[in-house]
Amino acid sequence: MNLCGIHHVGVAVRDLDEAITTYERLFGARVEHRDELASQGVEAAALLVGAGRVELLAPTGEDTPVGRFLARRGPGMHHVALETNDVESTLRELSEVGAHLIDVVPRRGLYGLEVAFVHPDAVHGVLTEVVSGG
Repeated sequence: MNLCGIHHVGVAVRDLDEAITTYERLFGARVEHRDELASQGVEAAALLVGAGRVELLAPTGEDTPVGRFLARRGPGMHHVALETNDVESTLRELSEVGAHLIDVVPRRGLYGLEVAFVHPDAVHGVLTEVVSGG
């Protein structure tokens, strides 16, 4: 598998602007990219924190995946994203070893990168994203 390491950690938040301010104030984070992903029902911001990246996700409505996540669990860690050189190949390999995939075909994520999700049941309760390098 062509995994390169952790790309980012995704955090579900209720108020994106407030969360950005908190990360800037507490950790010296700076916004790398911000965009609305209508197909996923979120507004997202990627923040650089030292050498790492945190992706803050605010739902655009209650009946979206992140909106439902917040209703069930409240704010907090939503997913871990692993970087790969080839999302499609990684999905094929994960499928071959029996991973339960949410996405069998990549979709557009933040920065316009290809992303796909692996069901938390396959990864000990952690929603896992594979994302093309970028």
